[in-house]
Amino acid sequence: MEKHQKDLNLLDEARRVWEAMDAFRSERKRCKRYCYGDQWGDPVWVDGKWMREDSYIRSLGSEPLKNNLIRRLVKQVLGLYRSERKPIDVQASEKWMVKHLANALRRVENANAADELNARALEEFLVSGMVAQRKTFGWRMGRNDCWTDNVPLDQFFIDALMGDTRGWGVSLVGQMHDMRFDALCAEFAHDPTEVEWLAHVYDAESFKRRLDHLQTQLGMPPRADNAFFAPLDQRLCRVYEVWRRERRPGYICHNRNEATMEWISAGEAMRRMGEPGIDMQWQMKEQWNCFYLSPFGDILGMGPSPYAHGSHPFVFKGYPLVDGEIHSFVADIIDQQRYTNRLITLYDWVMRSSAKGVLLVPEEALAEGYTVEDVAREWARFNGVIPVRTRNGAMMPQQVAANAVNVGINELLQTQLNFMEDISGVTGALQGKMMSASVSGKLFEQQTKNATLSQLDLLDTFRNFIREGAEKDVANILQFIPDDILAPGASDEQVMQIRKTQFFLR
Repeated sequence: MEKHQKDLNLLDEARRVWEAMDAFRSERKRCKRYCYGDQWGDPVWVDGKWMREDSYIRSLGSEPLKNNLIRRLVKQVLGLYRSERKPIDVQASEKWMVKHLANALRRVENANAADELNARALEEFLVSGMVAQRKTFGWRMGRNDCWTDNVPLDQFFIDALMGDTRGWGVSLVGQMHDMRFDALCAEFAHDPTEVEWLAHVYDAESFKRRLDHLQTQLGMPPRADNAFFAPLDQRLCRVYEVWRRERRPGYICHNRNEATMEWISAGEAMRRMGEPGIDMQWQMKEQWNCFYLSPFGDILGMGPSPYAHGSHPFVFKGYPLVDGEIHSFVADIIDQQRYTNRLITLYDWVMRSSAKGVLLVPEEALAEGYTVEDVAREWARFNGVIPVRTRNGAMMPQQVAANAVNVGINELLQTQLNFMEDISGVTGALQGKMMSASVSGKLFEQQTKNATLSQLDLLDTFRNFIREGAEKDVANILQFIPDDILAPGASDEQVMQIRKTQFFLR
């Protein structure tokens, strides 16, 4: 680590990329609210001020009710994925290689509790329309191994997804990490002087003053409310992991004597120029470099990608990425959920405003010295007695009850429930609802199949995400996993063949 070295330009680039995803994070937050039950939190403009919908409804004397249908549909798709989950199929030139690679991949998946991890990743994918994981190798849980982590999308940033649904056009990707100071030192300090330097960089007393100065340097208003620079928990230290794709000039060196071809730097090419049997061709080489930055641009660590696949450790997928736009499964059915909640609340208001057991008591029918309060008390009491006057044609007390006026709420509510099934594709057949006796078993089976097909595009997109992650897992396995774990019982020559093999996953 080179102390006191800064890169404010890279920090500012990461900030701009993160801010470009503000609209996505805002929509994700709204979809998450609706999925987990907070469905009256949208702001409304009332009497010159913003307030939550539920607060406004309560101010009108009503109670905001909800029936969370979104959560049920999300759980149904999760159940469909788990019930039809297929293992990754490893393909290689030799069957014995396939066996070792498949076993090694299963071992890594089990070590990471991949079934549970991927189910939660799918839930994120359904809620927000995007998902990301981080594939690394290192010391954890008492051993060196390949690890997978779901990346919180409110801490994830990526520069470009539009134009290529595969995400191949990305040139900057990263994640914000919030950690305790001791964890920060364990990760980036290698001697006591570096601990002191990190303590100075993350000094809490001068943090706000230095942040104001930094924001002024970056052209931002002082004390800007920017969640990019500081974690919610001020006791934690924020670190930015930024991966940038860079290109540098060099030469493709074709050695006809040894029948090899490799890329070499410009300096090495100058030294080898003129050697017999050597041909050179100038070419820019692509390389992913990693930077760890503090909130003030201090470089805590940097270097080229340590992975044999030569890329960053992230795997991500957005849906559907038409013109770069992300639209989630949950977002598609929010309007139906809102209207269902409004109908339920309206129905409740109609029922509460209808007469239910109202007692009409003419005052001239009351016995002398008997009050309306006495009548109400006796009316509700078991075996109560109410003295009344029957002379002079006085009308007797009577109870009035009226049914709620049918304004078509039931029909509208059923229409919205049908709309929700049609739009989401999670129909009654997929939910396992009982069909009428007139529906044959073959028709019910076909309806279930059709409902499954409606989710196929979404689930296949997620399965492609899982496969891309497995490709990085296998690459890390071939690079880092020891021989005796990669291929137990295999010879050194066989292990070398496995590490050099071309593999395919599906």
